[in-house]
Amino acid sequence: MTAEELQSLIAAGLPCQHLQVEGDGRHWYATIVSPEFEGKRPIARHQRVYATLGQRMQTDEVHALSMKTFTPAEWAASQS
Repeated sequence: MTAEELQSLIAAGLPCQHLQVEGDGRHWYATIVSPEFEGKRPIARHQRVYATLGQRMQTDEVHALSMKTFTPAEWAASQS
């Protein structure tokens, strides 16, 4: 799997205002900004992203995914 493929999978299942994926083909790091994260704790945000990947996490197609998740307001504050 490529970074572009993983990014497309996440974007297809989650509306993102910003999405960046990097990695080596097994270990991935993503920065994800979505209005769907409003009012959710970090674990619920991560579960929402994992849900977009479905079986790919369980079949080891995506071995490891570390992520930072932000609401649009949190992202804007972090960029200033």
